Amino acid sequence: MKVPARLSAPAIAPRLASNLLWQIYLSFALALGVSNVPALAQNVVVLVGTGSSVPAPLYNRWAQEYGKRDPRIQMRYLTVGTSEGIKQISHSAGDFAAGEAQLTDKERKEGSLIELPVVLIGIVPIYNLPDVHQELRLSGEVLAGIFLGDVKMWNAPQIAKLNPEIALPSLPIRVINRPAGKGSNYVFTDFLSKVSSRFRGQVGVSASPKWPVGTSAERSSDMADKVKSSPGSIGYVEYQYAVKNSIPQAEVLNSEGKFVKASPESMTAACKAEEAPHWNSFSAALSNAQGSDSFPITSFTWIYLRTASSDSARRAALDDLLNWIYTEGQRYAVQEGYSELPPPLLAAVRKKVNSLR
Repeated sequence: MKVPARLSAPAIAPRLASNLLWQIYLSFALALGVSNVPALAQNVVVLVGTGSSVPAPLYNRWAQEYGKRDPRIQMRYLTVGTSEGIKQISHSAGDFAAGEAQLTDKERKEGSLIELPVVLIGIVPIYNLPDVHQELRLSGEVLAGIFLGDVKMWNAPQIAKLNPEIALPSLPIRVINRPAGKGSNYVFTDFLSKVSSRFRGQVGVSASPKWPVGTSAERSSDMADKVKSSPGSIGYVEYQYAVKNSIPQAEVLNSEGKFVKASPESMTAACKAEEAPHWNSFSAALSNAQGSDSFPITSFTWIYLRTASSDSARRAALDDLLNWIYTEGQRYAVQEGYSELPPPLLAAVRKKVNSLR
């Protein structure tokens, strides 16, 4: 039986100005052993997403599992960073973007964009202290001091005061941060700006902060690798990267004065504190949330979407993907180490997705 044409080569030509879709189509064709890429384009819709490396393992798993349902609709995700992902989708390159930065009013208006939460994430401070086997406790003020370059040694009084039971080494702190355009930067600086007026004044909330100290790690996986291989180092990474790489993560002082370690439960607590009882603030910041059980560096990772599309076939395919993400796809999120949305919020997002049709 002949597969109906969904997207002709001429139809995709206008979208190939950035070469993004063309690269995806070419790699997809090579993987299938197809030499005639225009022929493939006539028979298959390949939905293309770009953005943050924070949810990259999840989107890659989704691409694998979603692709098993219908060979005529596939999805691919390219890691380019949150800021670049927003830029791409704003300029109609690709079908969606993903990241951890809240859209600005300008981005929403000029790009006709909205953001929908996908899963909960936690940005956790990770460290490498070979002779320390107990979990460190760190406050936002101390973390701000470290990433501003004011706290330089692991046995500094500010750290020792929070960890009186630990024999801290006289070892220089090696700061590792992320370069410009990263969603984890946005979440981390948002938290630090809320708890430290000095950090807020010197660095502020940004996906592209001007870090006064430290060396950079391009991707989340690079951050995990650098910290794991560098004694005396400290960095920050999404929770599941720390867990899968067995990297120690610090407990962080929350707004109620309690030290809390990241977990699905503590991230859900932060979400409930900000979202309940209305469950409709899809773009809400979850950092430094109220509640004694809340992990204070919690965030959504969002999917960014254009609200209008002139291509009905691609729009129908994207609707199908979104409905799958917010139903069957959620169980793969848990399997990949992410924290799923609380049921009331998930129901509200599904309703919003249906309204976009």
